[in-house]
Amino acid sequence: MTRIRLGYEMAAPDADDHRHQGALLRNPLIDMLQAVRDRGSISAASRAMGFSYRHTWGQLRQWEVELGEPLILWERGQAAQLSPFGQRLLMAERLAQARLGPQIEAVRAELERAYSLAFEGSAQAGQATEVLTLYASHDHALNVLQEVACGLGPAGIRQRLHLDIRFSGSVDAIRALNEGRCLLAGFHTQPFAAAGSLSARTYKPLLRPGTHKIIGFARRTQGMIVRKGNPLKLGRLHDVVRTRARLVNRAKGTGTRLLLEELMRQEGIAPADISGFEHVEASHAAIARAVLEGTADVGLGAEYAARAAGLDFVPLTQERYLLVCLKSALETPALKTLLSILRSRAWGDCIAALPGYGPDHCGQVAAMKRLLPWWD
Repeated sequence: MTRIRLGYEMAAPDADDHRHQGALLRNPLIDMLQAVRDRGSISAASRAMGFSYRHTWGQLRQWEVELGEPLILWERGQAAQLSPFGQRLLMAERLAQARLGPQIEAVRAELERAYSLAFEGSAQAGQATEVLTLYASHDHALNVLQEVACGLGPAGIRQRLHLDIRFSGSVDAIRALNEGRCLLAGFHTQPFAAAGSLSARTYKPLLRPGTHKIIGFARRTQGMIVRKGNPLKLGRLHDVVRTRARLVNRAKGTGTRLLLEELMRQEGIAPADISGFEHVEASHAAIARAVLEGTADVGLGAEYAARAAGLDFVPLTQERYLLVCLKSALETPALKTLLSILRSRAWGDCIAALPGYGPDHCGQVAAMKRLLPWWD
């Protein structure tokens, strides 16, 4: 089995590295294979990556020797193509990135937090960065908020805050808050679920009036992620059962798994009725990747994940993504900074620009029953 060695790089806060297309972990071989596939020639790939043709050629040859397999197929006068082995490498790396996205993002955030202490001494007077640990269900808008808070966002946001995000399931995130592992947790739920719903029965024992406060964050659309063109013509969960479409699910304890089970109960569908109900992936991006690669036909997830992967999306419901904190933490400098960011018009514009998202009581601190109508 090929060994994997990990590494990371430092970059200026406003650095724009277009060559890696947002990959969370970077591998020079994968970057080169992607460039060759996209550009169709060694020379065009070299120019796109800022390398000489000789360098790219030499690197590819060296990797072929080390791996013992051809990576590129080309003939004089023909466009360069990835070999079957090269295509499998690219597919495997994409799948790994999607599956491990939350864990990779958590490691990156932890490294940034550690290094922020080293750079703190060179910060301008009055620009010291607060650190706020957040356990949360994985959500793309939180990644955007993290960038905005540390100074990479719109000019209208001047505060500086380092969000130390630890991604987990919604239930585990609130448990982390209750166990004192963080000051803030993020979870999502249908705002108009009934008082006796699965969502209410799951979250209510974890939330404590008088101890916790709910903070509005965003509204997002959840639905079925399907292949381009929706070849199975899926429009509701009963269609998944009827067509025996292969589902890819989220793990127990995640808000999306809870939502799926809620929707299934509303339509009278049992887990045994759905093919692949126990096929689990770790994130919305991994769900989309499974559908894209053909290991599943459909999965429940956020609209943003479907659009980012170039897939189609069948909306089923809108939900609130909420933050919950200890009431006593509202007076801490970090929470005050976060609330100021969330209440700004610049952040509202940011969230409105994301596919499948919209602002929803951003930064408003509320009692349980105001943002969770099923509370009573």
